[in-house]
Amino acid sequence: MKSGSKSIVLIALAANCIIAIIKFVVAIITGSSAMLAEAVHSAADTGNQIFLLIGIKRSFKSPDSAHPFGYGQEQYFWSFMVAILIFFIGSIVSLYEGFHKLSAPTEIESPWMIYVILAISMCLESYAFFAAYKEFNSKRIKGDGIFLSVHKTKDTSVAVILFEDSAALLGLSIAFVGVLLADLTGILIFDALASILIGVLLASVSFWLAYECKELLIGESASNLNLAKIEQSIKGFEEIDKTGEILTMHLGPNQILVTLSVEFKDELTTDEIEKAVDTIKSNIREGVPAATKIFIEAKNILVQNPTV
Repeated sequence: MKSGSKSIVLIALAANCIIAIIKFVVAIITGSSAMLAEAVHSAADTGNQIFLLIGIKRSFKSPDSAHPFGYGQEQYFWSFMVAILIFFIGSIVSLYEGFHKLSAPTEIESPWMIYVILAISMCLESYAFFAAYKEFNSKRIKGDGIFLSVHKTKDTSVAVILFEDSAALLGLSIAFVGVLLADLTGILIFDALASILIGVLLASVSFWLAYECKELLIGESASNLNLAKIEQSIKGFEEIDKTGEILTMHLGPNQILVTLSVEFKDELTTDEIEKAVDTIKSNIREGVPAATKIFIEAKNILVQNPTV
């Protein structure tokens, strides 16, 4: 994980930890369902960042006999855990609180306090969101929209933070409208409905992120751009008679496994083939630095990169 991505997680962790504590205190004082749902939301987001940091740390473990390709996919596993456990638990609590308050509405005490906290939370969440967006935008392919870029990205930690902050800002807006309507009209059902909507929002984000992480966990190929670069890296070799199938798989956000079969010309010696293989690997790495594991199947031999 690049340091930029890790710093985004730390920024979000600090912001959500502070916000969650304040929201819980205000929810207890005011008795607002929407504010309690938002407090659970922020607590869930805080757990998110802790899980993501665990994934970042574990992904840097060196390869061993049990995991010869390393632990890069730890990031995908912990991002998946965030999507399933944290977001989904936050959704269940928010939905329960909302439906409970529908059947037994309670008065909102000191609504002004809620407005102040929501405004402060929006400022903090906006800062975290724009930091995440800046990091995410620097990595996405020009011309791709946000949703397409999220689908293509292999850095799930940044994608999780971006969606989490987006959901947080939308959730804060829903809570503000719900509390405001309940305060102005005296119809307490608006507060409960806001809590339910926040629960639906969290569930939607949960399922979307779970799907994206699942694709990477089961083995997703390199992007079309990187595949094109790999193909370009092996063009023009006089020693190659025919190139076979190129297979790739992400072992982590910045780790790609590359396997390809190459049929060399019959008149080449073993030394000439080995030299050509080394040159091909160097060309691939130059075009795609994330290609950390490269295996080339030559005619009648399998040559493995001994340096990775």
